[in-house]
Parts: sequence; structure tokens; C-alpha cells
Amino acid sequence: MKIYNNANLKKKHQEGVVAIGNFDGVHLGHQKVINEAKKRAKKNKLPMGVITFEPVPMMFFNKKIKNHRINSLNQKKIQFKNLNLDFLIIIRFNQKFSTLSAEQFIKKIIYQKTKCKYLFVSKNFKFGYKRKGNIKTLRKFEKIYNYKNIITKPFKKKKKMISSTYIRKKINLGDIIEVNKLLNRSWSIEGKVIEGKKRGRKIGFPTCNINLKDYIVPRLGVYAVKVKSTNFNKNGIANVGYRPTFNGQNLLLETNIFGINKNLYNKVINVSFKKFLRPEKKFRNFEHLKKQIKLDIKRAKK
Repeated sequence: MKIYNNANLKKKHQEGVVAIGNFDGVHLGHQKVINEAKKRAKKNKLPMGVITFEPVPMMFFNKKIKNHRINSLNQKKIQFKNLNLDFLIIIRFNQKFSTLSAEQFIKKIIYQKTKCKYLFVSKNFKFGYKRKGNIKTLRKFEKIYNYKNIITKPFKKKKKMISSTYIRKKINLGDIIEVNKLLNRSWSIEGKVIEGKKRGRKIGFPTCNINLKDYIVPRLGVYAVKVKSTNFNKNGIANVGYRPTFNGQNLLLETNIFGINKNLYNKVINVSFKKFLRPEKKFRNFEHLKKQIKLDIKRAKK
């Protein structure tokens, strides 16, 4: 998969099939759009790729929104690569780009960058200055810019439309098993291990700590997880929260990795959530906390 950062496509990737959207989560609904685009590309023997935006437009327009993303840009790249795309265009969403009119968006992004023959979008796709562009706008300019606009029907499960908003809600509720079904993979947080207070090590359960940064905050509590890095793939337990027993102030993801007891500071790890075990709570003392952690580990392993 060739990645283009704001650049025009090479000739071999032009005049193909393009799916466009935020694709936060690359969930089953997004995968449906992409798979339909891939079928059209295969049928017509054309290259197929995706246009997405960085940062997520909602976070660009509202700086107060901090914990919003289902996946990071790096994770999104990997997820697209796993879908066997020919190319990925990452549009830098900045002040200049946000002022493009709907027609300028079509001309500069869809036409000049890709010269695509087929454009796949979801039913509620909005674009251009103040989100004035929509499906009607895309159809209006089809002949002028030589593309055919194809709208994919939303993906539904039990009559409920699956969207990034719906999945964020499920993550907030700790319904990780359902989230993983809707993503068709385990939801995960990726980040660099930071140095903590070493309290976990002192009570016999060393943890790797990660800041959540822009990630959506899952239900606070303990989860069964799987942890991957460049040289290991292990099970573990993780706590998302403020560590009330220690009067903690900062939100952290703390992970105890089974079978690893070494310093992983500054290493990038990927923590995949498997099941919610219990809510975060404050314990009377360290002994009560240690007893509960042993029970959590036993349950997670089971």
C-alpha cells in the first residue's frame, strides 16, 4: 500500500476507485464501504484506495474535545494495509483546508489528486466549508469532473446503524466484547511506556503505564488484555483510571503483562482489550488491593 501525504497520485494509482471518509475505527461499516469499492475496482481492473483526514476534523474545529479517537493514525494505516488497499491519501486537515468550498474540495482533492472514475461515500458524508457539501453536491459535479458517485448503504446490526459514534458509546460503557465484534478485531490502545511511581512494582505487580492522549476513554476499571510489542505477544490485565487507592490525579492505562518483569520504558506497546472485569474502586489499604489484583489475574487468565 502506497501512502500519499497530501501529494497527487502517481499515474498507476490515478483514474481508479476511491472511498473517502474519516474512518475513525475502520469498523464493519467502514469495511463495508471499502469492500464494495474493492469489488468495483476488481470488476473494472482499476486501482483502489482511500482518502482520509488528519487530525479528525471534529477535533480540529473543537479544541476542547480531547478523548475522542477510536484509533490512532498509525493504527488506521495498519488497518487499511490489512484491507489490501493499493494506496492511502492522508489529507492534512488545517485552517487552509477547512476553508475550501464544496466545489473546490471536489476539484482539488477528488479530481486533481486522484482523477478517480468511481467515488464511494457513506450516505451522511459532508464536506467543504461549513460542511455545505453533501451527496447532492457530489452528483451535481459528476459530469464536470468525470467521476461516478456511489453511495453505500449503512451497515446495520439488529436494526441499529453501526457508526463510530455508536462504538465510542459502547467503549465508554465497557462493552468491549460488543465493540470487538463491531470492529472485527480487538480494540486497542497503542502508546509509549512512561515512567510511573513504581507503586505496582513495590506491591509485586509491576505495570507498564501509557497516557491515553486522544483515545476515547473506556469505562474506568480492570480489563483482561493482550499486549504486543516488537518482540513479545503476552496476556495481561490492565487498569484504566486514576488509582484512587493512591489518590492519583492523572488518567492512565496501567498494564501488568503476564510473564514479563523488566523495564519497558520508552518502548511502544499495543494493549488489546478483551473483556471488562470490574469497575475501578478505592481499597482500604495495599493488602486489600493486592488480594483483589490476585483475583483479577486469576479471572483474566481463566
